[in-house]
Amino acid sequence: MIPQVRPSELQAWIKQQDTPVVVLDVREPEELEMSSVTPNGFDLVTIPMNDVPARLAELDASRPMAVLCHRGVRSQRVALFLEQNGFDKVINIAGGIDAWSNERDGSVPHY
Repeated sequence: MIPQVRPSELQAWIKQQDTPVVVLDVREPEELEMSSVTPNGFDLVTIPMNDVPARLAELDASRPMAVLCHRGVRSQRVALFLEQNGFDKVINIAGGIDAWSNERDGSVPHY
């Protein structure tokens, strides 16, 4: 089971990690143009969900990873895929960027 962390809880989760955290945004390029997060205490990597399998080698399985999408469904699927491929510190950002805007950074536009 993939742990679920709300955007409002993400900073506390980041502080618990031993190594720098990656937020993996799996939304499509056109979604990123509409709304994006600013790295703050984490590294941001953007790979569309369907490209993750082919680009898996670009991700470091030794780093904690929080996966983000629009509302949390695609990110959950990617988090499960990562876990099945040797990533043992993976969480899903529950509610996605929609919740991020409500809970963490109101300057992030809704779409």
